Amino acid sequence: MVHSWNRYPQVKHRGVIDVAARHEPLPTLDASMLPHGNGRSYGDVCLNANGYLLHTRRLDRFISFNQQTGRLICESGVLLKDILDLVIPRGWFLPVTPGTRFVTVGGAIANDVHGKNHHVAGTFGHHVCQLELLRSSGERIVCSPTVHSDWFHATIGGLGLTGLIVWAELQLIPICNPFLITQSVRFSCLDAFWELNHAAVSCWPYTVAWIDCASAGRALGRGIYMVGQHAPPQTTLADYRAVNWHFPIDSPISLVNRLTLRVFNFFYYYRPLPHAQFLSHYIPYFFPLDGIKNWNRMYGRSGFFQYQCVLPTESSRLGIRDLLGCIAARNEGSFLAVLKTFGDIRSPGMLSFPRPGTTLALDFPNKGASTKRLFTELDAIVRSAGGAIYPAKDARMPSDLFKSSFPAWEHFSTFVDPLFSSSFWRRVTG
Repeated sequence: MVHSWNRYPQVKHRGVIDVAARHEPLPTLDASMLPHGNGRSYGDVCLNANGYLLHTRRLDRFISFNQQTGRLICESGVLLKDILDLVIPRGWFLPVTPGTRFVTVGGAIANDVHGKNHHVAGTFGHHVCQLELLRSSGERIVCSPTVHSDWFHATIGGLGLTGLIVWAELQLIPICNPFLITQSVRFSCLDAFWELNHAAVSCWPYTVAWIDCASAGRALGRGIYMVGQHAPPQTTLADYRAVNWHFPIDSPISLVNRLTLRVFNFFYYYRPLPHAQFLSHYIPYFFPLDGIKNWNRMYGRSGFFQYQCVLPTESSRLGIRDLLGCIAARNEGSFLAVLKTFGDIRSPGMLSFPRPGTTLALDFPNKGASTKRLFTELDAIVRSAGGAIYPAKDARMPSDLFKSSFPAWEHFSTFVDPLFSSSFWRRVTG
């Protein structure tokens, strides 16, 4: 049985095959195949029930790095953590990072991941200079925004379906040190979030808000707004020692429930905050959950769902209020509820998720039918607002919502490798 990070669904595969040499052809198999990196996607986008997974973590070699220009070429199984460990001491940083550094380069491209700086940097795919795609036919396609650009735009955000990404060239950004100047501001309601965000996005490259999803009434949408920018040269820097915890057991039941959620959110919201800007190491700022190994176990053996949607700018204010109101009325939600806005930078992939608007992401314990009934209500709000759900975080999106949210899906399907498939793709396209 193989599962993704949220541990749902758990499905049987015919086999998991290691891919270790980038110059070798793909294996000849008796069923469909799908690339699988470090398994940090949610839902079934990285699963292929009754088929094969091509495990890429052994494609973990750096090919070249130009320390003057910040151009890095590496194999697709390299973790973002490996890149950061290599380049930060040399004065460079990834231009876009998701909420965990334990994802592969291939996975970051295939899901066209985004970070806290979408309004200034776009998605991960904007910083891919070129990549090599290996098809099941043995054909190799080196593509970029200007060479074989149709294959490039299909593969960026292409959910691993156009073939195996063998290697990629990335453009990094310069930094002075591993720290950021950050600031955190407590806000009392959703209206206050919009005011803070409007002011912040014009002067801060990294912006994000934690939302107390248990709040309701006048306090609906209260939270903590966090901004950051890479620190300039410093005469002295604090020593940083990572604090690593380990969630030791599979909890028989979810430890995330109405009581623990309300208690945690109350104390997290009212925790003391620095009164001014302060230096923060990049790991706790960008990757707060990476310090807890196997934190997904806290949701119990049934796993959990993540619901991440984006609503267009014109419908964001009302739509986000309706979503949070629905969640609060059900006493559902998660410790880590994230709200942020996307900028107007057009995503490069045919199936890329980010688009101008506001994105909300929450985790929900898997309670079976009751959880899915809640999602049906949330889907109706997203659909009415003209929004979309993130495929990389999905385990149950209705087919009609996927097709209406990603109108390029039929054109994209012409680029799908005939021997590649996924549980997600079959579920949403039939």
